[in-house]
Amino acid sequence: MLYRSEKRWQLADADPAVTNGIAEAYGFSRAMARALVTRGLAEHTEIDRFLHPRLADLTDPFSLPGMDKAVEIILTHVEQGSSILVYGDYDVDGVTATALMIQVLSGLGAVASPFLPHRIEDGYGLGVDTLHRCVELYHPNLIITVDCGTSSVDAVREAARLGIDVIVTDHHEPAAEGMAEACAIVNPKLGGGPEDIRMLAGVGVAFKVCHGLVKEARRRKMEAAEKLDLKTFMELVAVGTVADIVPLLKENRILVYHGLYLLNQTKSVGLRTLIEAAGISGTVDTYHIGFMIGPRINAAGRLGNADAALELVLTEQERRAKILAQQLDDASRKRQEIEDRIVSEACEDLDHRFDSQRDFGLVVAHPNWHAGVIGIVASRIASRYNRPVVVIGMDDDGVGRGSCRSIPGFDLLSHLSKCAPLLRRYGGHAMAAGLEVEKGRLAELTKRFNEVCAATLQNADSRRQLLLDAWISPSDINDHLYHDQNRLRPFGHSNPLPVWAIRGVTPVFPPRVIGGKHLKFLFSMGGKQREAIGFGMGDRDIPPGPLDIAFNLVLNRYNGNEYLQLHLQDFRASQPDTQTLA
Repeated sequence: MLYRSEKRWQLADADPAVTNGIAEAYGFSRAMARALVTRGLAEHTEIDRFLHPRLADLTDPFSLPGMDKAVEIILTHVEQGSSILVYGDYDVDGVTATALMIQVLSGLGAVASPFLPHRIEDGYGLGVDTLHRCVELYHPNLIITVDCGTSSVDAVREAARLGIDVIVTDHHEPAAEGMAEACAIVNPKLGGGPEDIRMLAGVGVAFKVCHGLVKEARRRKMEAAEKLDLKTFMELVAVGTVADIVPLLKENRILVYHGLYLLNQTKSVGLRTLIEAAGISGTVDTYHIGFMIGPRINAAGRLGNADAALELVLTEQERRAKILAQQLDDASRKRQEIEDRIVSEACEDLDHRFDSQRDFGLVVAHPNWHAGVIGIVASRIASRYNRPVVVIGMDDDGVGRGSCRSIPGFDLLSHLSKCAPLLRRYGGHAMAAGLEVEKGRLAELTKRFNEVCAATLQNADSRRQLLLDAWISPSDINDHLYHDQNRLRPFGHSNPLPVWAIRGVTPVFPPRVIGGKHLKFLFSMGGKQREAIGFGMGDRDIPPGPLDIAFNLVLNRYNGNEYLQLHLQDFRASQPDTQTLA
């Protein structure tokens, strides 16, 4: 029997001389120094900034193109007592950006109201019909978009016709239909600003605008501005930034690092109640935001309307917060049930017809799959098959609305462009996109998408790449390594938890399946027995003899005890050492 590794192991590049120099200068082990180098950190000034993120290193908000004009227009409306509408989005990034902007504007004395679109009825961004509804409800003189608006060409033009000013704050690339002609657009993706802020989340852009507002308001001697401390809102920035899966580097790292500190001592009734409802104990970290807090805030918007999430974030009433937190918890469970059902149906379809030598781009569709969860479904399927995926929900009107997800190193949008004649519309970026397709063209799309993906992927190794930070020895597994690696926190996109690897270890006992789908090993390492868990690996064959293992090192808490645990990323039959050890 061939015991093939699930992934293609690759040792990340790192100059040995640079690694040794960092280890000596900072007192790190060579493995830890190597992990820094694999993250592109070689210069000591860069390392110092990375290990000690400082608010003082944030860029001047006015370095962003469009900021001067945006701040001038907004403050003019504030001083005139205009009705201001903050138009957001229904995901975590949009909800936190809306809450942030509303609180800062209100703190400056503005008459400001929030509006979140309905995912199904309004769709993403500012549309003409939704604009008219907002005008009827709020009669705004100024609309400020957050986390959307760059491509809302028609709606912004209609607002201008109605005499309404529009300021766009966003972080999305312009769509094919062009860019809105707003009074001002603050969007780092449009270029012209510092590289450090190009990858800000929508809430990060909103924070820069708020910083600009407070800075200019203080220059104008506005009394309300002196009482505003923007640092108190950084917990919102951390939640939205982590949940939006933007790179946790440069400015994002600074914002999340300090936002997490505040989140762990939050005075926000809503956020504290949400943390409690999620069952989080101990220090709140990026993991908890990504997998426990974020999904609960997202749940309401995915199933329809995100107003409950926004109200929870903003409320100061304990009783109301508990009611809203329970609603989000219920919505999260319902969303999970719907998601699991769709994943099961999609995989049942694909498993019956999938051929790894023939199928390189997957399209799967079904009537009435919920539009709010198919993006998550697409991510799970892309991960399962390691293929670019399009998941489509067909509506009664004969139009399929799909979410597309990619795999590392594959530019999804450029390949979708080769399917453009078959699509009603599409847009997105390299890793994620959306599209619409007529039911009658679904078979053509399925064939064409596979063809364009095959042209790129058919000669590539179909296994997912597993990038190793360093090969280490069993005796290196200790508290010192764990605490050293924690200096790289916060972990997240582009700054993942280090992946360590060890050669030639043999389980003390035969591994056993726990929870019906997880593998549990026990290894003897450095005079101690170390527990290793392979989540979702319960159906894997175990090669005989010694193993090479790749893993994350985590601190596990169980029954009041704390101990180091290895979370396996892969294992394989032990192979000869053909690469330089760290």
